Amino acid sequence: MASASASAQTQTETTGNPFLDGLRLPQESSIPEPNSQELTQEDFFSLLSQQLSMQDPFKPVDNDQMIAQMASFSTVDGINNLNEEIINLNTVMTSSQALQASGLVGQKVLIPSDTGHISAEDPTMKGIVSTPEPIESITVRIEDEKGQLVKTYTVDGSAGGNIDVAWDGLDKNGEPVASGNYSIKATGRVDGENQDLPVSTYAHVTSVSLGTASTGAILNLRGIGGIKLGDVLAVSET
Repeated sequence: MASASASAQTQTETTGNPFLDGLRLPQESSIPEPNSQELTQEDFFSLLSQQLSMQDPFKPVDNDQMIAQMASFSTVDGINNLNEEIINLNTVMTSSQALQASGLVGQKVLIPSDTGHISAEDPTMKGIVSTPEPIESITVRIEDEKGQLVKTYTVDGSAGGNIDVAWDGLDKNGEPVASGNYSIKATGRVDGENQDLPVSTYAHVTSVSLGTASTGAILNLRGIGGIKLGDVLAVSET
């Protein structure tokens, strides 16, 4: 019954006189269209027209106030358009950055981590020990994922600054270690005290992911995982 009543309301009422019925205009449907919660430019000007038509003729809206309202809407509309353009620009820049970073696939990059990966494809590890001052002797410890000592040796740190260190992938008995992640720990005497020194290691880049606008391109490292392109300290020769 309800649907029949609604349908009847949308039809033109008849008078029984064909001539008069022919002069009548068909009535529009009384069913409202779904309303959007977002105000468009057309909605703004419609509200502005309503405001002008309903204003007191003895106290009209001030010109400055009218201009301020229009300027405010134009500013908001411009900011929304600018945000859309920035999002599109970020997407393009992220894709471009990933394309450029793809040139690092197959190379090694220096990362701010003391952990490296040993595998059949790459059975050695290299890194850099950063020293605040020249150190006569730096003790290097190689540890496995459980923190157990695999090998220890010393390197000359008298040059100071960044000291190159390398490990051949052999344990203290001269046997090749199993594939996995290993850490390079370094200590030295600074100001008369034995201190831990920061270590960075080289990792092999296997692929590049697009990432997001906030992270940028992501370098996928063999056995290590992903790292942001912006966190890479240096790129070495293959």
